Amino acid sequence: MKFRLFIIVFALFIARPVCAQGGFVDGAGKPATGGIVTVEEAKKLRDDTPARLQGNIVRALGDEKYIFRDASGEIVVEIDDDVWRGVTVGPGDSVEIRGEVDKDFPGFPVEIEVDAIKKL
Repeated sequence: MKFRLFIIVFALFIARPVCAQGGFVDGAGKPATGGIVTVEEAKKLRDDTPARLQGNIVRALGDEKYIFRDASGEIVVEIDDDVWRGVTVGPGDSVEIRGEVDKDFPGFPVEIEVDAIKKL
């Protein structure tokens, strides 16, 4: 019984590096996805793709949703209360948001689920 348990634990330990999740990074150590994109580019990305956008939050929609605008267009962003971390911005403030593309269902508008916000 102890030997069987040892084999199971050993097999899980050996398999651990195979299960580790990684990703491609460019020469500067940044992920290949997650670079600064425009609103129009973000709308074309696949669901759950990391993205950074720079622009302005121009209007609150309620329920932690806001309109974000850059030179290419507008998109709805969802910013949970804990993500703000004391940052206060107005429509005239430039910000960088980092998050991921959120495509709920075909035909529904694309949103960005924000993980971090920084005032520029």
